[in-house]
Amino acid sequence: MEQLVIGLTKQALLITLLLSAPAMLSALLVGFIISLFQAVTQVQEQTLTFVPKILATFIAIGVAGTWMLATLIRFATAVFTMIAEIR
Repeated sequence: MEQLVIGLTKQALLITLLLSAPAMLSALLVGFIISLFQAVTQVQEQTLTFVPKILATFIAIGVAGTWMLATLIRFATAVFTMIAEIR
């Protein structure tokens, strides 16, 4: 029983990392590009960093949303199936 819980926790953490990766990587990439642009042009506007990151994050979630939802549903179905089999 303990091994099952540990395995599910490990799998849940891995899925959390996988599901957050598209949004995090897009925000990281856009942030790097904007920081590079600000360093080259010496424009230090604070709002210039937030709006593109938010837009990139929403676009990444929109593009990868079906994959993210399918992965989450697959995991939830597996967990509920395991719970049903324990009884």
